[in-house]
Amino acid sequence: MDNKRTVFFVSDQTGVTAETMGHSLLTQFDGLDFRPVTLPFISTVDKAEEAVGKINATALQGDSRPIVFSTLVNDDVRKVVMRANCLYLDFFDAFLGPMEQELGQVSSHALGRAHGMTDLAAYTARINATSFALANDDGTHTREYERADVILIGVSRSGKTPTCLYMALQYGIYAANYPLIEDDLESRRLPAVVETYRSKLFGLTIRPDRLHQIRQERRPDSRYASMSQCNFELRAAEQLFDRFGIPYLDTTDCSIEEIASRVLERKNIARRTRP
Repeated sequence: MDNKRTVFFVSDQTGVTAETMGHSLLTQFDGLDFRPVTLPFISTVDKAEEAVGKINATALQGDSRPIVFSTLVNDDVRKVVMRANCLYLDFFDAFLGPMEQELGQVSSHALGRAHGMTDLAAYTARINATSFALANDDGTHTREYERADVILIGVSRSGKTPTCLYMALQYGIYAANYPLIEDDLESRRLPAVVETYRSKLFGLTIRPDRLHQIRQERRPDSRYASMSQCNFELRAAEQLFDRFGIPYLDTTDCSIEEIASRVLERKNIARRTRP
């Protein structure tokens, strides 16, 4: 069996849903090399025919037929793509039928509902939260901490910024982050600016070897990236978290999505919007 398979994510909109759900399934198959190809905005029969041409051409080039993950809503468009030389897996078809039967109502089959702007208030909330995260990144601006739902603290390069941005953009969470610098760690006290908001704090940590690797890429062979410095900062930061009762998470083997979900769950913060 060919260990290399091309996987198409076909959607009438951005393809985010097909990519997310498809990748979740693909991670269950170790030892296979998947080549992802996203075909977004396949919203007409003509575009569907073009997509089929690309899928069939790929099938001819390899020993194994492609896998297609689809979130196409329009029946006519879907029927065209289903004829391609592929394993066709349709997420909407798999779930909408049983839901229609259970709810006693035919679904709208409307395009763009999953990631459109049908809920302008929710979209605006995510944009405002993202602006807040950018303005309150890395301790550069602390006057708005009162508005924060959560304040992430930890040493440099432990995952604070991407986690804040993900929570903001996906869930409308007002997340700030504050870096623990060497002076803070040597004093063994929380910085005054975050001490005031201790109930909002959540710590991020990481294994020293992984931190060393990340910092080496940023500042090669510097004191900042040295193993001794990484060990000192992480040990001091975790002692600080323990001393002041701040919950924290080791991010070494976690994706940004998992870090964000664990932070929200442990801090009991409700998601304001859905992605």
